[in-house]
Parts: sequence; structure tokens; C-alpha cells
Amino acid sequence: MSDNRTGSIEKAIESPQPALDPSGIMQVGMGFWASKTLLTAVKAGVFTIISESKSLSGKEIQAKLGWHDRGVYDLLDTLVALKFLTKEGLKETAVYSNTPETDFFLDKNKQAYIGGILEMANDRLYKFWADLDEAMVTGKAQNEIKHTGKSMFESVYAEPERLKLFVNGMTGISRGNFTSFAQKFDFSKYKTMCDMGGAVGLLSCLVAEHNPHMQCTSFDLPKVEPIAQEFIKENNMEGKVETMAGDFFNNEFPKADVITMGMILHDWNLEDKKKLIKKAYNALPEGGAFVAIENIIDDERQENAFGLMMSLNMLIEFGDAFDFTGADFDSWIKEAGFKSSEKIHLAGPCSAVIAYK
Repeated sequence: MSDNRTGSIEKAIESPQPALDPSGIMQVGMGFWASKTLLTAVKAGVFTIISESKSLSGKEIQAKLGWHDRGVYDLLDTLVALKFLTKEGLKETAVYSNTPETDFFLDKNKQAYIGGILEMANDRLYKFWADLDEAMVTGKAQNEIKHTGKSMFESVYAEPERLKLFVNGMTGISRGNFTSFAQKFDFSKYKTMCDMGGAVGLLSCLVAEHNPHMQCTSFDLPKVEPIAQEFIKENNMEGKVETMAGDFFNNEFPKADVITMGMILHDWNLEDKKKLIKKAYNALPEGGAFVAIENIIDDERQENAFGLMMSLNMLIEFGDAFDFTGADFDSWIKEAGFKSSEKIHLAGPCSAVIAYK
């Protein structure tokens, strides 16, 4: 007669399953706490004033920014806990300093400043993302157009200071990706490049700087052209980079060996994406290249979380606009007549997808 008790005993003494941990869920679910803390600090200029003095006490920061007593040390010490500041001392005796990253990227006086996009997130996107649940039901934009009837571009471009904040914000966040592209892409076979929707002309300037044989044109709306001309002059790229004003939907693309779009193609719905790709095809010579620099989503749509969230941001901003995968891009460009495509990883979640005519 067999004894089944042995198996039961073995099961009873098996190691218990590790306890499930909800901390990851809570960290993301309450992530807006950390986000708003950083955005508030960037908007106020915390990292800039600390950089100017190397280090400051909490009272000195409070005096410079006009903050109330109640929140000073809670916010500054939260920035320490989040690894955006360092400190020596406690509360009234504490002296705060930037980390190497915040000193480099969040000091408004440095060329590498990326805070412009964070300032825009604080002033615009933070409140609009509160309506993501509504966007999921309606499929409609939740930005200015919902409240004023004007699209994001109409609202941003209507005020010179707001426009400058927007283009400078895009400049800061794009610098690393554009520099990587200017260095990694083989420009040896080409002589001219036109960057469509070029904003301040950053991509054109970087390509010309790293590839001295290239002649570049930055194309954008007439209201942007003076800002681009100022940027080009400040960077001593006159003669190597020129500007051209127009509307890329209403005007044909200028002829060039390489046509680029940096963070532009995702702003549009599928029909408009295909129109722009076809316009690029028509403007290129045989062997020419069309380049889209974006937070390209991985083909399996399960790894590039930033790219996927950027696509949700396009829902918030435009409704029917969206980000895309390399496979999506390849199908669209072949439909337009291009022969082949490739993908070059740039920095972080960003890549360049290139179509060859």
C-alpha cells in the first residue's frame, strides 16, 4: 500500500513564493509628484541660480525666487532624494549644489539647456495630459483647441515669445540626437541638404559643422525665419546654412540631395504623412535620401516606452497624429516609390529612419 503523505510533506516544505511588490506600480502611478517637482524647479530657475553661485543655502534660494517658507525645504530635499541636487547640512544649515547632469542640461545660460521643453511641459502639457482618459474615449486633441478652438500650432505661433519658447525647447531636447545624426550618417555622397520644419536651423548647422562640404537649408514658416537667422548668425554658420520660408503642405519641397525632418513627421495623420513623404520623393534626385528623425517605436511595440508615450502625446496635441515603427516607415516610403530604407539609432529612444530613392 503506497503512502502519499511524503508528497504532501514535500509540497508543504517547498520555499514560499516571494511576496509580490507593488512599489513599481506606485512609482509610476504617483509619478506626477516627481514630475511636477522637477518641472516647478526648472520653471523657477533653481538649477540656473545654483549654477551661477556654485552652491546656495535654502534661504538664499528662497530669497532669489520669492518662495513661501512652507515648501522650501520639502521641494529642495525632494530634488536631492530624486538625485537632481546634492546637499551638505540639514534644513537651515543645508547648502545645495547641482549634480553634473543638472548643471549641464538645466542651466539656462548653457547651450546644452534642455529645460525649454520642460518649461513647455509645465505650462502646457502637464494640464492637458490630465484629460488623457477623455482623449481615449473621443480620439480628439485635449490641448488649446479644446478650450479656444485654435490648434496647438496656431496658439504657439500667435505669440512671438511663446513661439521662441517652443522652438528653443525643441532645440535643447534635439541637440544630442541631431549631433549624433550629423556624425553617424554618411554624407560623403551628397552636397546639399534641406531640413523641412527646421525651426532655429539646429540640424542644418550641425550637419554643416560636422560635414564641411555640405550646403544646408533650413525651411520653416515665415514667423520662424527671423529666429533661425539669429541662431545661424550666433553660431557663425552664415554662408554654410541659409533659411527659406514657406509652408511645406502648400509649397513644393526645395530640391536637395538629402531632405530631413526632425521630429516633424509624427505631428500628422497617416494621409498627411504620406503626402509629405511623396513630396520628399519628388524633390530628391536618384540616389537621394529622405530622413525622419523621431522616437521610432520598436517593431514589436513593447520596448520603446518613450516613443509609445510620445504617440499618446500626439493624441493629446493633435488627435489623429501618431508616432510609428521602422516597419511602418518602410511600408510608406516604398508606396511612395523609394527603393529601400535603413534605421540608425541616435541617442536614448531616438533613431533616424532613412529612405533611399
